[in-house]
Amino acid sequence: MSDHEFLFSLQLSDEAYFEQMLSDLAGAVLTYVGYAPPASDEMRRVLREALAAGAAHGGERCQVRFRAHGGELQLAVEYADGVEWHTTRALP
Repeated sequence: MSDHEFLFSLQLSDEAYFEQMLSDLAGAVLTYVGYAPPASDEMRRVLREALAAGAAHGGERCQVRFRAHGGELQLAVEYADGVEWHTTRALP
């Protein structure tokens, strides 16, 4: 079991504007907790898809959370209008 325990959250006013920054940030967090490039790339892809789906429903402001707890990494995207996406993966 991983010994990582943290909560990292950020609020974005326009995720399209911050797309590259968020991709780089997600990659850094995923690498930090030990995911290999294929798993990190897959998780960044599903995060981008979640952000695109929220934006397609008219969401502009969103909160993105990375939480490592109990041997799992939880990723969540929550829009002000209530659209929410989350996934949980075992930490390597």
